[in-house]
Amino acid sequence: MNKDLTVGDPQKVLWRFCLPLFGSVIFQQLYNIADSFVVGKFVGENALAAVGNSYEITLIFIAFAFGCNIGCSVIVSRLFGTKEYGEMKTAVYTSLIATGVLAGVLMIFGMICSGTLLQLIHTPEEVFADSMLYLDIYVWGLPFLFFYNVCTGIFSALGDSRTPFIFLAISSLSNIAVDILFVKGFGMGVAGVAWATFLCQGISCVLAIVFVLKRLAGMHLEQKAAIFSWNLLGKIAVIAIPSILQQSFVSVGNIILQSVINGFGPSVMAGYSAAVKLNNLVITSMTTLGNGISNFTSQNIGAKKLYRVKQGFRAGWKIVWMLCVPFVLLYLTAGRYLVYLFMEDMAGTAIETGVKFLRIVSPFYFVISIKLVADGILRGSGLMGRFMVSTFTDLVLRVVLAFLLSVPFGATGIWYSWPIGWILGMLLSVLFYRNGPWKTAEATE
Repeated sequence: MNKDLTVGDPQKVLWRFCLPLFGSVIFQQLYNIADSFVVGKFVGENALAAVGNSYEITLIFIAFAFGCNIGCSVIVSRLFGTKEYGEMKTAVYTSLIATGVLAGVLMIFGMICSGTLLQLIHTPEEVFADSMLYLDIYVWGLPFLFFYNVCTGIFSALGDSRTPFIFLAISSLSNIAVDILFVKGFGMGVAGVAWATFLCQGISCVLAIVFVLKRLAGMHLEQKAAIFSWNLLGKIAVIAIPSILQQSFVSVGNIILQSVINGFGPSVMAGYSAAVKLNNLVITSMTTLGNGISNFTSQNIGAKKLYRVKQGFRAGWKIVWMLCVPFVLLYLTAGRYLVYLFMEDMAGTAIETGVKFLRIVSPFYFVISIKLVADGILRGSGLMGRFMVSTFTDLVLRVVLAFLLSVPFGATGIWYSWPIGWILGMLLSVLFYRNGPWKTAEATE
């Protein structure tokens, strides 16, 4: 069901809209968590390190998919807010066509360059073959990843966060079952979790495309909408390209960090792989809530209700902090048991690495969550320059500090770079938000 985000109490509107998004990202993260859990338990520490190592490379592709999602979502939201439904349909069709072309190009890049990327991050020899195998299979599923992300962006733009949640819930739970079947039942090792993800994500993608087209078909127009528009592609690109660049640089930064971590050996790699999956569960959840706030912002700007943007920031701030509390408490008190879910042994370097990472990083979720709410508003309003400045500042600082602090403090020094970068990035994002065009807007209803 399509929902107008420009009316009603902003806090209630955002709660109803964002909670299914939060549920969706939980299930989305189950894909990666399930992969690491299954190989860690049923294959071994090196397999866990290989999947975690490959994951940092896959984030490059996810960055492009995320950018397509945001670019499409913001423009479709704005057209939906202004009730220009013909243009909105054309924007959807244009996004799908452009996404297909981009996914094809990146498939070719992945098939040619995956091995080189693994070498650049100094992948240890004992995990190189499994890392390469995982990436080879993953690359073939890129069209599923891209089209699914664009479809979820379209649903969100129309105010519908429930439909993608249902798709992901079914697909993710199926993925866990197929992971176990392929790895434990058929003995396929790392290839088993890669093929399970390929299969289940493919099913989600096909269902999402069918439902998007069905939803559009139900919106009757006097004149048939155009299939493609260079003008709308340009508007989408203005939002998508900075988002892609931002996420790509974040991914490159993570790859550089991974190369530093790889220097400490497979045990530290395995511990980091487990802990960073738990960390990404929270960060991706908050990022997705930020995307929901982008849709809220874009619709209200389209409806010329700037005062609701400020109300949306306050409401979003309350929501993300309420979600931070249980995660911080859980990671601080039960981090060892959560990391152990991915391990065979309750003691050792790997599990101690994961526990230490969570204890250092998790208290600062309250900081990064505020940044992600402010970033959501900056994206939704098209203020991409400001958004990129705060994000790059955070990233560059984390990468530089990881190199510097790893010398005197070892791997622990790398973990300290996270909160320092987050604090500065948050301060910049909030400053940019406070000086936005809604600064002096007053309620008119």
